[in-house]
Amino acid sequence: MPGPEPADDLALLTEAAREAGRIAMRHFRRDPRTWEKADGTGPVTEADLDVDAMLRDTLTAARPEYGWLSEETADTPDRPDRDTLFICDPIDGTRAFIDGQSAFAHALCVVRKGAPVAGVIYLPAQDRLYAAALGRGATLNGEPVHATDAAAEGPASLLITKPALAARHWPGGVPDIDRHYRPSLAYRIALVAEGRFDGMVTFRATWEWDAAAGAIIASEAGAKVTDAQGRALQFNRPMPQVSGMIIAAPALHGALMARR
Repeated sequence: MPGPEPADDLALLTEAAREAGRIAMRHFRRDPRTWEKADGTGPVTEADLDVDAMLRDTLTAARPEYGWLSEETADTPDRPDRDTLFICDPIDGTRAFIDGQSAFAHALCVVRKGAPVAGVIYLPAQDRLYAAALGRGATLNGEPVHATDAAAEGPASLLITKPALAARHWPGGVPDIDRHYRPSLAYRIALVAEGRFDGMVTFRATWEWDAAAGAIIASEAGAKVTDAQGRALQFNRPMPQVSGMIIAAPALHGALMARR
């Protein structure tokens, strides 16, 4: 028997993302309890854990046949064997959240056979909800969004860190671009999907929960989405990481890859 349609999964993710936002905003700028993770991967707050618990309970109750992968839940050995699963980041941009900045997001995705089929990125402090389901385009607060059609580097605006512009990453020459940055990787991807920036580049190994929702939103908005070597992204790996990301208008993506 076939599973739920991507549009049905998207509706479920959207409702869950808005509830995640309500939970997060109860803690936002109210000095939430914060501590460093035992594995040294960064800070976590009580809001991260409250959101994670709600998402896990709500989503897996609605789709008990789906697997689960989240930044704030211990992984399980059988997870890569699941055909379909939720991949969630309860709060992407936790440091921004702790600092009282509005650029944090909830990133929720359904992945089937290694590819995203529905995704939501929600910034509750800005009430910006980016969403996409396979074959249905991408939206922001219900209105269609599209990536730009930038064709060359030149004046192209790129969301990228300064270290990622080091010469060692660009054997063909460091691209001449207009550099920008946002603390949440999911938000960076969503901004490319929206057309506010021409592309986004990271060469760091990227956790799947940071990348999955944005990958389908950007792709459905018309951007080309690959890893840092230009390969198609695959999710639900035993080690749940992708090897960097390059997301940009197709022609700009080609120009950037030509320098790699």
